[in-house]
Amino acid sequence: MTLIFTACIDDSFTESPSDQPRFSVDTLDMGVVFTEQMTTTYRFTVSNPASKSLSISRIALSGDGADYFRLNVDGFSGREFNNVEIRGKDSIFVFVEATLPPSQADIPVEINAYIDFITNGVSRSVVLSACGQDVIRLRGQIIDSDTRFDAAKPYQIFDSLVVAHGATLTIGPGTRLLFHDGTYLAVDGRLLTEGTSEAPVTLAGDRTGNVVSDISFDLMSRQWEGVIFGAGSKGSNLSHTVIKNTTYGVTVDGTDAAPGETTLSLLNCRLRNSGNTVLSAIHADIDAVGCEFAEAGGGLVYLHGGSHSFNHCTFANYYLFSAIGGPAIAFNHLDGESDDMSDKPYLNAVIDNSIIYGLGADLSHGDLTGTDVTMRHCLLKSKGSDDDNFISCIWDEDPLYYTVRSEYLFDYRLRDESPAIGAADPALTSPRAALDSYGLTRGSRPDIGAYVWSPAD
Repeated sequence: MTLIFTACIDDSFTESPSDQPRFSVDTLDMGVVFTEQMTTTYRFTVSNPASKSLSISRIALSGDGADYFRLNVDGFSGREFNNVEIRGKDSIFVFVEATLPPSQADIPVEINAYIDFITNGVSRSVVLSACGQDVIRLRGQIIDSDTRFDAAKPYQIFDSLVVAHGATLTIGPGTRLLFHDGTYLAVDGRLLTEGTSEAPVTLAGDRTGNVVSDISFDLMSRQWEGVIFGAGSKGSNLSHTVIKNTTYGVTVDGTDAAPGETTLSLLNCRLRNSGNTVLSAIHADIDAVGCEFAEAGGGLVYLHGGSHSFNHCTFANYYLFSAIGGPAIAFNHLDGESDDMSDKPYLNAVIDNSIIYGLGADLSHGDLTGTDVTMRHCLLKSKGSDDDNFISCIWDEDPLYYTVRSEYLFDYRLRDESPAIGAADPALTSPRAALDSYGLTRGSRPDIGAYVWSPAD
């Protein structure tokens, strides 16, 4: 005897007003989006908790902002839907996009609408909310004379932004330059940024919202190419500037610079989230004070020849999206063994009062004997001992950042128990390092690294 069991599906519809769909959100908040540009697609679920099937007699957009939103319900696009069926204990997706109108305002302007659901005679709504931000759009822009960008509206950059030889681009406090996929900033002239602790300058990708539910685009690398300082560029000075979401970070070609001429000066800057390195310098002279170099797939900083000073910096690599392919700091054209036959001077680097600690190796060379690289009062991940190149360093000690990689928290300030607190040499603290990027004073007993320790609340 063969027994055949079949499952019974109740295809009848409930008509009880008490049987209503459940929404995964009460308000679908799209955050700040750029006006005149289609948003990414957002979604929520509509589920039927009843055993019987549910028929939603009408789904439609309403409200003053309804014209700016678009719907796709269970695979069908439109503005109004009738007799949408959901089987018992099942659900459907509702997808939402928007294109918001320009507001002529400098600040974001909120626009709301509603998706109304009528089921068994009962009307319920999901709120749609988005804040439209007007932006200044630049496409293939060449700056060929002295120009200033200010913070009234963000700048959205397409294709490229080029500062031509002989021109200076000055970026005022709080200004945001947001770069589209594949875009880059090329500096053949000079770049000056005037960020402050209260109003930093930001160079970042132009994606908003979340990649997935709990990972923001703010954490994602490879959104735009990065900043390229060409061989003819010199005297650029960046203050309190965040450069993130790049493929190649900041690259500096100093091959045409005169000896001893600073190619790029960085004060309290944050270079982070790069698919390769966050800073790469070839025969350039870099002066970095109070800076954070963090999260890069190819290692953080690559120095090929040139003369460099890093004072009160934090090098921390906790990159999320691939294995880390290089050390925190890589040295090349360092001595005769790595001579690139350019006849350029070998690398000279002084790294003082800095932290080099994170995933992967901290340095490309553990033995710097005979080179012009000196590290003084630094905290390193490596196990080692002092010599003529490593002076008064702290070895194999965790600086105890607030960073929790598994929770997507990347905060390189120091916990209360950090061995870096009060361990810097004040005699080595640059006058430019008097305040950190948060505006905190280093004082007479400074901490190692970019950030001044502040007791936990």
